[in-house]
Parts: sequence; C-alpha cells; structure tokens
Amino acid sequence: MGLFILRRLGVMIITALCLTFIVFFLTNLYPNLEKLAKTQGNFRMSDEAVASWLGNRGYLDSTPSKFGQWLGVVPGWTHTTEDGVETGRCFGSDVPADDRATFCGILQGDWGYSTVFKDDVSTIIATRLGLTGKLMFWVMVLMVPSALLLGVLAGMREGSKTDRTLSTFAITTTATPEYVSGVIFIAVFASSAVGLKWFKGTATSAMESANFENFFLPVLTISLYGMGYIARMTRASMTEVMTAQYIRTARLKGVSFPNIVMKHALRNALIAPFTVIMLQFPWLLNGVVIVETLFNYKGFGWVLVQAAGNNDIELLLAVSVVSVVVVLVTQLISDIGYVYLNPRIRIS
Repeated sequence: MGLFILRRLGVMIITALCLTFIVFFLTNLYPNLEKLAKTQGNFRMSDEAVASWLGNRGYLDSTPSKFGQWLGVVPGWTHTTEDGVETGRCFGSDVPADDRATFCGILQGDWGYSTVFKDDVSTIIATRLGLTGKLMFWVMVLMVPSALLLGVLAGMREGSKTDRTLSTFAITTTATPEYVSGVIFIAVFASSAVGLKWFKGTATSAMESANFENFFLPVLTISLYGMGYIARMTRASMTEVMTAQYIRTARLKGVSFPNIVMKHALRNALIAPFTVIMLQFPWLLNGVVIVETLFNYKGFGWVLVQAAGNNDIELLLAVSVVSVVVVLVTQLISDIGYVYLNPRIRIS
C-alpha cells in the first residue's frame, strides 16, 4: 500500500505540473498580457508603451522562465529604472537590499497579488475557499445520506413500485440543471409575489452568519442535482449485489431480510458509489459557479468567474492550482478507499 501511494503521489505531482503549465501558458498569451497592461495603465497606451510596461514587470520573459519564477524555482526578475531604482518580482523599491528575496513563488508561499481585489492572492483564496468549504460541507451532509438511502431502498426490491418511484425522482433531479431548480426555488419559496417567502433569495448574509433561512436554498439546489446521480449508482450496485450467490445462500439459511441488506449486501454495494461520492468534491468546488452567482454567495466559484472575467492572471492561476490539487487528492483518496472496501483488488 505504501509503495502504491508513493507511485500515485509521483504521478500526481507530474500531472499537476503539466496541467498548471498549460493554464500558465494560456493565461500568459500576449493578447491577455496586452489587455492586462491597458487595464492597469491606460487603454490608449501605444504598442511601445504596452511593451515597456510588460518588459518592466517581467511579462516578456520566456514562458519556461516565467513559469519557474511563478513556482519559485527560478530567481525572480529584476528591473532598474533610469534613476537607478531597482525593483523585482520578490521586492519593491522600498525594501532594503539585504532583505530582498531571490525566490518568491508558490513554493515559498507567495501566490502573487490580485489586480482586481487589490489584495494578496493567498488571502483571497483562503477566504473564498473557506466559504465554499462551508457550502460543500452542508451539501454533502444533505446529499450523501439521502442519495444512499434512496439508492438502497430502490435497489432492495428491483422492479417494485418503490423502485420505479424513487428511480423516477432520481432521474428528474439529475436531469434538472442547478440554474433551473435554483430559479424555481427562488420564485416559489423566496419571492413575495407568490406568497411563500419562507427563505431569502440571496445567500450573501450566509457568508457571515449562515442559518436555515438564508442557506438552505443554495444547499438544496446543489444537493438535488448530485443526489440523483449517486442514488442511481447506488441503486444499480445494490441491484447487482442482491442477485449474487452469497445473498441467495443467506436467504436459504433463513437470515432475515434486514440483516441480509445491512450485514451482507450494503458494504459491497457501496464500492461503486464511494468513487462517485469522492468525485463530487471537485465537482462541488468548481461546479458551484452557477449557484454561487445565482444566490450571490461570494465563494470559490464566484472568485473563479471574477478572475476569468477581469483577466486577473495571478488569481486565475491560483484558482487553477487549487482545483487541480483537489481533483488529484480526491482521486487518490478514492483509489485507497476502493482498495479498502474491496480487498479482492490486488496492488501490483
């Protein structure tokens, strides 16, 4: 198991480097850099002024060099003005020469500075990731037990009325996008025009103090969409397990049906849904963009939209790194859990 984890960690690091380099290359294309220069400087800047602005800030270096500086494995760029004032990626003009760092990338904890929010990228990511983490936690609390319960109840007796009813409900929730269900929930339960103003149509106040009134609708909107997929996978896995030979043997021995389900069928039936559940974490991290925008909840997905829409390169790169790491880590946990739930899998 230890060797398996080490191999997977090596593959994860290589994959993360490749994916982040692709994102870095795309965000540092010259049209994006030109737009950044005119946004921070003047939209009427000439081509020479744009080139000078970018050159003074290291944007015109080669892509591998800039990528190494961003990672923190290559010394940061330096620039000396005509007046002899020296600045660089790792220091400003007011920093004494003895205190100037040579390396300042993400490996040193320096994620850059946001041109939109005018704050350190690490601070923005930590704050917004915490808000989305709170949303993800309550979504998983509602979604996973409900989906597993629906899937197990539907798969226990294949073809029954309960199975057909629950399967129809699962398909309906999966086929309904979040922007549709969210709008319906807001119109029905948060609009005074209908008369059922039970909840707030915005979750902005939930960023400071979450409660049932301002936080339930976005949680329910996300949960319903993911619940149907997990429930259908659980139902299919449960149906397959219930027809296995050892289940028939247990029935012939007179074991009660609840004991068959809980002690014999449930663990094997959870192998496939476990993988699906783990894959919900990266989906929740990046897929809540619509819901966070719809309910004005300024979390990680909202920051992703702001960074992409405003050409905030440093912030967009940080969001990409976090997303890649979350995806790779959840896949590793999924593989380890899959081996634990199914001892028949051999690791060669």
